[in-house]
Amino acid sequence: MTPSGPHPHALEAVNLTKIYGAGNTEVVAMKDASLRLERGEVIALLGPSGAGKSTFLTSVGLINPPTSGSIIIGGVTIMDGPRPLVDLRAFRRRHLGFVFQKANLIPFLNAAENVAVALQVNDTPPADARRRAMELLDYLGVADRANNLPEELSGGQQQRVAVARALANQPNLILADEPTAALDRHRGRQVMELFRKVAHERGSAVMVVTHDHRSLDVFDRTYKMEDGRLMPTDATPAS
Repeated sequence: MTPSGPHPHALEAVNLTKIYGAGNTEVVAMKDASLRLERGEVIALLGPSGAGKSTFLTSVGLINPPTSGSIIIGGVTIMDGPRPLVDLRAFRRRHLGFVFQKANLIPFLNAAENVAVALQVNDTPPADARRRAMELLDYLGVADRANNLPEELSGGQQQRVAVARALANQPNLILADEPTAALDRHRGRQVMELFRKVAHERGSAVMVVTHDHRSLDVFDRTYKMEDGRLMPTDATPAS
């Protein structure tokens, strides 16, 4: 099952709960987390270590599915209860993009090849994949580094390539986990502004987990997690 066309809600997460273990060893890592994210919107997810941010991100990213709750991405119901309704790996590969703290580029491929490979695993012909990769690298200001290996790129350039790779398949949703943690303030700001650019100009929804409060003005909305519960930053925890 694939999205039939653009859907205003890139993500609808309803009452997501994640429980590890059982009985005396049970740990509730996330409780009744709900969020609606529109196409073209960029949001930040804040909170201290251990609050559940990465649990939420990996749940809606279909990497570590929730124990219960519903996930709808681009109008397609992915989960409505504990069992997935689609092939998670195939859906994730075609409709989601990921950016992590480390760029995680393939070291023996150059920048263009690192982007193109995301298309080729979805059966895009090599020539078309290369053309799309070059378009994205140009869009993100690193086309002049297309033939450089990752070790020949700065940290900021590597993250731009990682963003290009995340955009390769025109995803409904891009999820970024601490993407500026290894960058200085200037380069971190540039990467955050790239996410806003991508969301507003390309129509993908972008969710960024971050501890960096210096660039929050680039986001349309901010949320925080406390003790596994998700809420807007201007809300107070329920008693």
